[in-house]
Amino acid sequence: MQVRQRRYDLNELARLGEEIYEQDIRPKVAQGHHGEYVVIDVDTGEFEVDANQLAASDRLLSRLPEAQAWLKRVGYPYVRRFGPRSRRRIA
Repeated sequence: MQVRQRRYDLNELARLGEEIYEQDIRPKVAQGHHGEYVVIDVDTGEFEVDANQLAASDRLLSRLPEAQAWLKRVGYPYVRRFGPRSRRRIA
């Protein structure tokens, strides 16, 4: 198994991933992909969408083995949530 080198600290990776998602990807996936996972390469802006986060990651990494991946869930502020559920949803 190849180990990818991280090029960004987690804060920078999150900032880049969120920026790319909001500007380029969200308008494309907001309708019809609610609750699905988006895996984004923050270097290229390439992404994959799937209901299964591992399937989306595997597809992106098979195309871009050196991807600096950021995971986002469509319509939710977090990929996973622990604790009480909130009824608030975002698009």
